[in-house]
Amino acid sequence: MLYSTLVLLLLSVGASADARAEPHKPRPQTRSLRMLATAYCDRGPTKSGVPAQHGVVAADIRRLPLGTRVRILAPGEHYAGVYTVLDTGSKIRGRDLDIFMPNCRAAKRFGKRPVQVRILTEGRNRGDLGDR
Repeated sequence: MLYSTLVLLLLSVGASADARAEPHKPRPQTRSLRMLATAYCDRGPTKSGVPAQHGVVAADIRRLPLGTRVRILAPGEHYAGVYTVLDTGSKIRGRDLDIFMPNCRAAKRFGKRPVQVRILTEGRNRGDLGDR
């Protein structure tokens, strides 16, 4: 009798502990990349079809697919902030990034510089845009 009571007690304690335990949910991992950035000011349509505007960057869609949202980490710099990959470029390859700037003079002054990029959400290339 004592043995069966002890077994029931252990089973009830184990069951209540299992009920309280939540399944382990892995935290989403944010990726950071070091990229080489340039700037452009052409206001034409982007590869995604929307006009080039503030908040748009061009990237190699094999590395950062269209629709990917990134944060450029550059404290105190005017170009720091959140951008969406909505464009590609004929000279954008690998870890290159081209930031849209509404002022062409500012784009020329920007030149080429290394930037730290944190990927916030990864987009998907639409089949009709492909790797042309």
